[in-house]
Amino acid sequence: MICGMNRLLPRPRTVESRPGSFALPPGSAVAGPAALADAVRLAVPVPDLRPGGPDAAVRVEEDARLGPEAYELEIGDDGVRIRAGDRAGAFYAAQTLLQLLPVDAYRAAALPGVSWTVPYGRVADAPAFSWRGAHLDVARNFLPKREVLRLVDLLAVHKLNRLHLHLADDQGWRVESPAYPLLHEVGSHRPRTIVSHYGEEPVFDEVPHGGYYTLADLAEIAAYARARAVTVVPEIDVPGHASAILAAYPELGVRPGERHRVLDRWGISPAILSPLPAAVAFLTTVFGEIAGAVGDVPYFHIGGDECVLDDWAASPEISAYREELGLETVGDLHAWFLRRLADALAERGSRAVVWDEAFVSGRLRQDTIVMPWRGPQVGRRAAAAGHDVVATPVFPLYFDYAEAASPEEPAGLGDAVTVADVAAFAPAPQDWTAGERARVIGAQFQLWSERIPDGRTLDYRAWPRGCAAAEVVWTGGPAGEDFGPRLKDHLARLDAFGVEYRPLDGPRPWQRGGGWRRHRPGVVVVGDVMRHLDELTHAADSTRPSM
Repeated sequence: MICGMNRLLPRPRTVESRPGSFALPPGSAVAGPAALADAVRLAVPVPDLRPGGPDAAVRVEEDARLGPEAYELEIGDDGVRIRAGDRAGAFYAAQTLLQLLPVDAYRAAALPGVSWTVPYGRVADAPAFSWRGAHLDVARNFLPKREVLRLVDLLAVHKLNRLHLHLADDQGWRVESPAYPLLHEVGSHRPRTIVSHYGEEPVFDEVPHGGYYTLADLAEIAAYARARAVTVVPEIDVPGHASAILAAYPELGVRPGERHRVLDRWGISPAILSPLPAAVAFLTTVFGEIAGAVGDVPYFHIGGDECVLDDWAASPEISAYREELGLETVGDLHAWFLRRLADALAERGSRAVVWDEAFVSGRLRQDTIVMPWRGPQVGRRAAAAGHDVVATPVFPLYFDYAEAASPEEPAGLGDAVTVADVAAFAPAPQDWTAGERARVIGAQFQLWSERIPDGRTLDYRAWPRGCAAAEVVWTGGPAGEDFGPRLKDHLARLDAFGVEYRPLDGPRPWQRGGGWRRHRPGVVVVGDVMRHLDELTHAADSTRPSM
């Protein structure tokens, strides 16, 4: 039974165990400031905590000296006492309390005859990084709202606080737009999807695929997440990855008469939005619709990656516009375009977030956050240039890679990213300067969905690698030797929660790949990919304009 102070995940900063335990039966009372007490009751739905007075079994108070997201939890003869720096801190204290209860506390309802006790002791804790996230691609394969809400629950359990929603790509547009309704009417679905993955003759399933969130859905997701200390970061990836947009509104492209379709296969497309004022006005309107639905939007991701700029270079109209702006190259125009969007977001109170190619192009707003997916070298250059950085490297934070180089695995992009790889990750490497390390505000794992067709596969890809990521971003560096035993105990909690994670010793029989879903070891090896990406970033950096 999990009940010891030494079995918490992620590991707290300070843990003190004491002899004895306190009974916390269903119906126990929690008292304190309304927002904090509500956060505790939300995080510990079992045993059904209710509002109470000064003699309540659980008492919570605010202590601003602790700082954002920090808390102290003490359990003794007089019950459970929580001091929190803010509402998020109270929520995380309650998550720790939940871990100290028996594993059945993670079930949706209390089982008959179960007694709830928590061990005496003290926990003092705060996160090392402010950005502790997960990226969910709902553009390649759409996931219904219920799956997004469930992922929010699981992020909250692991004290992860960012949900980066990838809402648009070549394979689909996933949010309602009253101003541009063809986006969701046309861009949200495709007639079929490729099922062959390794360079063979293409094979398609001939099954229509699609879906989108209404603005009310998006507002619901954001509110649900906010209540659980999770911030939704919407992403509309531009100016590339634009097939779904151009299928709906071809006039926003470089050649307005050209027909486009929502892509039914994976890979990089040459489809790109025009950088002319009409496209900027379109995106500003759509960003405003999404931000209005989400509500408080401190961050908005605008992509900027994998842009094929050939059509811009070949267009006389775009070339004349570039010269009118005083820009020398299409790379400069790419940077200007993203800067213009970031300025529009700043006027709404949101910071722009970009993938690292946008940094390599130069001329970003100084407050733009950079996600260096191609590895730590480009991340270090962004940090040295004064940008906040969220670590997102392919290795070891791309969870579309298989967890083992084995044909027993379901098909992954390549092999392998293991739990141990994630647990050994350092978001702010020790060989960086102190100033560069200070610019790393966190990290997040990526769930690209080409090979995530449903919620069961999402569970398999995300966990337990996500548990290791949560450990790293909360504690600030690689997990210690005790992580393995703590993770094994933690998996019992996920069992009770109903998570279909990948077992540490390999997939269950029904989780294995088969047919086109079977993994092929050695076709794409993550180490080779990272070496190639590092070469590309060094080459791009040599041509990057001065800042």
